[in-house]
Amino acid sequence: MLLAILLPGISMILNGHLLKGIVCGVLHLTLIGWIPAAIWAVASRSQDLAERRHRETLAVLAAQGRR
Repeated sequence: MLLAILLPGISMILNGHLLKGIVCGVLHLTLIGWIPAAIWAVASRSQDLAERRHRETLAVLAAQGRR
């Protein structure tokens, strides 16, 4: 999460969002754009974690349904 705040473009690229990371990196180059870029990176990271939890929950429910 700290990486998403300090280096939002790199954080997005490491999470697999190449194009978003490049756009976020360009935004980060301006002092005014750094704040929206950091917010965007943190929100994107949170969404990725929520999607992963959702997939894991669906996998568990599917496994229980097969019993």
